[in-house]
Amino acid sequence: MAGWNGSRTDRAVALQRFGMGWVKFLVSLALTLLGLTAITFVLGRVMPLDPVIAIVGERANAETYNRVRQELHLDDPIIVQYGIYLKNLMTGDLGTSRLTNQPIVSDLFRFFPATLELATIGIIMGVGIGVPLGVWSAVRRGEAVDQAIRLVILVGYSAPVFWVGILALMLFYMKLGWVAGPGRLDFIYEGMVEPRTNMILIDTALTGQWNIFRNALSHIVLPATLIGIYSIAYISRMTRSFMIEQLPQDYITTARVKGLSERAVIWKHAFRNTSIQLITVVILAYASLLEGAILVETIFAWPGIGLYVTNSLFNADINAVLGGTLMIGTAFVSLNILSDQLYRLMDPRSS
Repeated sequence: MAGWNGSRTDRAVALQRFGMGWVKFLVSLALTLLGLTAITFVLGRVMPLDPVIAIVGERANAETYNRVRQELHLDDPIIVQYGIYLKNLMTGDLGTSRLTNQPIVSDLFRFFPATLELATIGIIMGVGIGVPLGVWSAVRRGEAVDQAIRLVILVGYSAPVFWVGILALMLFYMKLGWVAGPGRLDFIYEGMVEPRTNMILIDTALTGQWNIFRNALSHIVLPATLIGIYSIAYISRMTRSFMIEQLPQDYITTARVKGLSERAVIWKHAFRNTSIQLITVVILAYASLLEGAILVETIFAWPGIGLYVTNSLFNADINAVLGGTLMIGTAFVSLNILSDQLYRLMDPRSS
C-alpha cells in the first residue's frame, strides 16, 4: 500500500513538473515572440525604404502621398504604430501584400510549406547520413577514416552556400542534365497539382500524379541536398563529440568484458546514452535550416518563405517582410524552446 501511495506521489510530482514545464514554455514563447515582433517592427520602420512611395509611386502628388501616410499611421509615434500593429496581429491581420495582392497571412501559409518541405528533406539527410558518420568517426578516432570524415565535415560546414549552389546548378543541371533546374515544377505542370498541403511531393503523391511527383523530385533534389550538406556536417560533428565522451566510460568497458559484440556496445550502449543530446541537436539543426533557407531558395527560385521575403524586400513591401520574418522567427524560437523543454523532460538531472 505504501509503495502504491509512493508511486502515486511520484506520478503527481512528475505531472506537476511536466505541467509547470509547459507553462514556462508558453510564457517564454509569448515573451520571446513579443520581443521578436518589437525588433522586426522597429527594423521595418528604420529601413531606408518609403512604404508610401511603394504604394502610390514616385509621381503621386503631395495630397495623395500625405493621405496614404496618414492611413498607414506613419506620422504617429512609433510606440503607437507598434500598438496598432500588435492589435492587428492579434486578429490575424498583417495587411495585404503589394507583391501578390493577397492577404499576407494567406501568403505565409501558402509559401511556408515549401520551406518546410525543403528543410524536412534536409534534416532527414542530416540524421540519416550525419549520425552514422559521426559514430564511425568517433569509433575510428585518430585513424585515416576519422581524418577524412573530419575534413569532409569541415568543408561541408564552411563552404559558402551561394558559391556551392551556383556550381551545383552549372554542373548537375546545365552540364550533365541529371536534375531539373530552378523552381518546383516544369512550366507545363504549373497549376496541375491540387494544393492540399502546399508541399509538392505530398500533394502529388496524394493525388497519384506520379509523373509530376518525379518532376518535382528532380527539382527539389539539388536545393534539399545543398541544405542537407550543412545539416550533415553539423549533426555528424556533434554526434562524434558525444560518442567520444561516452566510449571511454566504465560501462562501455564492462559491456565489452561481458563479451558483447562491438556493434552492440557501440549502438545499444554508447549511442543510446547520446540520444537525449542528439534529439536537441536535431531540433536545433532543423530550426536553423528553416531560418537559413533564404539563400538556397533565392538561388534555386524555390517559392518558399525566404524567397517571398526577399522579393518583398526588393519591392519595399515592408508589411510582407515583417510577416515573413515573424513566421520564420516564430518557428525558430518555438523549436529552440521546445528542444530545451524536451531536454529537461527526458533528463530530470538538468532541471
